[in-house]
Amino acid sequence: MTTDRTTTIVGAGAIGGTLAVHLDAAGVPVQLVDADPAHVAAIRERGLTLLTPDGATTAHVPAYTLEDAPDELGRVLLAVKALATDAAAAWIAPRLRSDGFVASLQNGLNEATIAGHVGVDRTVIAFVDLFADVMEPGVVKDGGHGGMALGEFAGGTSDRVRDLAADLAHWGSPVVSANVEGFLWSKLGFGAMLTATALADDDMSDLIDRNRAVMTTLAREVFDVADGRGIALEPFDAFDPQAFRSGADPATTERALDDLVAWLATQSKTRSGIWRDIAVRHRRTEVPAHYRPVVEMGTAQGVALPAIEALITAIVRLEEGESAMDEAAIAALAPSTVGEAR
Repeated sequence: MTTDRTTTIVGAGAIGGTLAVHLDAAGVPVQLVDADPAHVAAIRERGLTLLTPDGATTAHVPAYTLEDAPDELGRVLLAVKALATDAAAAWIAPRLRSDGFVASLQNGLNEATIAGHVGVDRTVIAFVDLFADVMEPGVVKDGGHGGMALGEFAGGTSDRVRDLAADLAHWGSPVVSANVEGFLWSKLGFGAMLTATALADDDMSDLIDRNRAVMTTLAREVFDVADGRGIALEPFDAFDPQAFRSGADPATTERALDDLVAWLATQSKTRSGIWRDIAVRHRRTEVPAHYRPVVEMGTAQGVALPAIEALITAIVRLEEGESAMDEAAIAALAPSTVGEAR
């Protein structure tokens, strides 16, 4: 293990807050930095509480705003929304020690943006599939177990990545991998399905089950781009990306959907974070930041992504109050699939 295991989590929300409590329980020194003064104030006063099916755990750890945070940082876990990545990485860069690094525990493809500020050699690429929600300032609810993979953005693995994986083992079983990119692209396909469920006010498992053809189309468009880039897709949790690639046997796809729907039904978190951003928190989502780059890559490859483009548009219209949640909006993403046999 490295001598200094002190971990600074920038963004103490659903992902960052959950991991902070587990790191603290594992005896790893943790400090939090968050842009929400009310969240920071609550953590300072009462600690950071993680609600789980087994009960509540509270971590009493240092918490800072951007204005009073430490001037020097070593190991940093970045867990802000994707659209805040550039600003957050710019804030971290002058504080990051020469032997420090930043691991992106976020959704989307954020490592290149981070590396633009701190350098490729101080950037750790990470995949995390974590179900959680911030319920109120200082309180995060665990929504079910997920997966994680860690590697070096410059390529390969390293002792510092293995050390980080060991420290995060209290949360789950992080995989150390030289192909974290494969996990991230698989999650983009899975994430497109979950994002589409935010267009209606119902559980993710039920909406995916009732709109199988549309969900398959969304994942397939993402994976067509991944295939064009030579990405080796990695399975995680109950999601098998190979079953959603172009040319996959329809029966295999159906079995994969059966498994996915059944697994989602076991999770205590039944609505996506995107749904919560729109319906509860009334704020902009990460969807354009996640999928516009994928559309741009597809355009450069000559790969069309009409369903993904329609999804981005539909989510933005919801954000701006130009439409209401309605399951018919899911079918409208890929109208040619409507009526296809299950």
